[in-house]
Amino acid sequence: MGLGWGALWTGAAAALLLAARGGLPLLALALLSASGVAAWLACRPLRLRRGPEAVGYLGERGWSCAQVARRVRRSRRIGHLPPVYPNGWFCLLESAELARGEARGVSALGEQFAVFRDLNGHCYVLDAYCPHLGANLSVGGRVVGSCIECPFHGWQFSGKDGKCTRIPYAKKVPEYAKIKVWPSCEVAGMILVWYHCDAVSPTWQVPEQKEVASGAWVFRGITEHFINAHIEEIPENAADIAHLSFLHEPSIMSGVDLRHTKSKFWNFTKHKWKAEWQPDPEPDTHCSRMTVKHSATLFGKHLPFMDLVISVKQIGPGLVFLLFKHSFLGHGLMIQSVTPVEPLLQHVIHRLYYERSIPGFIPKLILWAESVQFERDIMIWNNKQHLLKPLLVKEDAAIQRHRRWYSQFYSARSVMITGQKNGLDW
Repeated sequence: MGLGWGALWTGAAAALLLAARGGLPLLALALLSASGVAAWLACRPLRLRRGPEAVGYLGERGWSCAQVARRVRRSRRIGHLPPVYPNGWFCLLESAELARGEARGVSALGEQFAVFRDLNGHCYVLDAYCPHLGANLSVGGRVVGSCIECPFHGWQFSGKDGKCTRIPYAKKVPEYAKIKVWPSCEVAGMILVWYHCDAVSPTWQVPEQKEVASGAWVFRGITEHFINAHIEEIPENAADIAHLSFLHEPSIMSGVDLRHTKSKFWNFTKHKWKAEWQPDPEPDTHCSRMTVKHSATLFGKHLPFMDLVISVKQIGPGLVFLLFKHSFLGHGLMIQSVTPVEPLLQHVIHRLYYERSIPGFIPKLILWAESVQFERDIMIWNNKQHLLKPLLVKEDAAIQRHRRWYSQFYSARSVMITGQKNGLDW
């Protein structure tokens, strides 16, 4: 992005200099400046970030979106929910959000984390609260080597094993002085933490996509949303094949307000979907896969250049890799992460990596189109009730199979919302 800015400003400065000397007509100057801006916008990654109450609610006259959201949350019947924090890998931060020598606090999964990066670039995740007197290490804590220093009394804790390495005013550091270190990794621009309510070590790893790791596919954009629903509602969409042909059939140009998406004005163009969901066999039972075939019609006529095949792989409860394949628009990877911020508040990020040779505006258009479709889902999720025993027909069989598959990420001690029966009888 820095190079894009540099090229833009260099070109603009040169154009202004030539114009001042009479070397460029005014129209040519305008065209040159416009082309520079257009080139910069085409190269710059798309960043679409929505706040917790920005989308997913019907607007009402005299009410702000935030007011409607709060009213819906107060009156909503949430139903009998599964445990709210499944076991698995979850994204805490984007890699770019944590500089070398920086510490940040993250609240997620019912925990407070202190995430820091040492000067060598290694990332560590610790409990946020110092075991001495409870100060938050991420609020004013300083990175010292591979340790984080408490801002209260200067105790230093190693990011590798959590042991206290220094107490400024003590002659000896007790052997038992340590803090919890959470298993973590950094993959595809994400800082991930392993969460398990029974403190079980990671039972699988998050794979690297070789094209992303090698730089053959480059970052083209990110979208961020917050969803007021149970985490399981989001991946369950993959097994709900029937909703694709109803909720996602209308043109993306008809928007995200479900009262107007079936407007006759945009009825001349439609999306068509075919999909199938299956859990993976051993040894990858923590994964599931889905193949989605997309096509589009214009006045009922098939548009072959809109055909798109998406291979979807869910990895654990909170990560989804979507591999795009198009006949002439190339290949790309979208990574979805879902992280529970609170029991019924999910932080969802989509990142798109695409072939370097494909013009930047194409993957950005794909990412924007995906965000439109996703925000239609959000309006459903933000207002729905979770049903323990939904009324299903034969064609909905994959939904029940998905629930059985997803239940592996819960344990007998998994956190339930207060007032609900504990355990797995849901």
